[in-house]
Amino acid sequence: MHVDKKMPEHQAVYETLRDRILLGRFAPGQPMTIQGLAETLGAGMTPVREAIRRLTSEHALETLGNRRVIVPILSQQQLDDIYYLRLIVEPELARRAVKHAKKHQVKAFAEIDKSVNAAIESGDIGAYLERNRAFHFGIYALANAPILMRTAQSLWLQVGPSLRVVCGRYGTANLPDKHLDVLQALLDKDADSAASAMRADLEQGIVLMRQSYENFFDLHVGDSQ
Repeated sequence: MHVDKKMPEHQAVYETLRDRILLGRFAPGQPMTIQGLAETLGAGMTPVREAIRRLTSEHALETLGNRRVIVPILSQQQLDDIYYLRLIVEPELARRAVKHAKKHQVKAFAEIDKSVNAAIESGDIGAYLERNRAFHFGIYALANAPILMRTAQSLWLQVGPSLRVVCGRYGTANLPDKHLDVLQALLDKDADSAASAMRADLEQGIVLMRQSYENFFDLHVGDSQ
């Protein structure tokens, strides 16, 4: 774990563990011990416990007792609820970002999108998840809407491990997006089009996730309970 010397250890541990969960480094249903996480992260037990407490409150982890935690397996209903909220929050963030987006920022997002496409073409799931997140949250950060931003981050955190499994099972070939439409709307200063394009982008992900749950996750939900 890389620790920023200016950042308190407990915050660095939280952000590192959060990012690993978000990017699917821990699989849904995978149990972990506090001691094991401390060793993996090269951190003390106290900051790891604090990170787990925070992530549990964000529904990214569940406690099992015996100093173990688990990445929860989402039910179909939970997945639907998460995407219901994402379809409200994230298009609104894109809408608000239009007001603040500068041409040089849109150009930077276009470069990130190229790396997203490269990851899809090469089948690099880890790179896809990381760069796709960078694209979305780079845009969302321009909205200057901290409450909506925190909500979006929490929703991504909950669905990240499941998305990693879906990509691992079905590959990256079926991961089209509407990123170019979002970028064009930012350039055109068209808030309604930005929101519509972001919604369309998310809806494509919903279709893929629902199909995968029907074929895979529903078979294993009972195993984690």
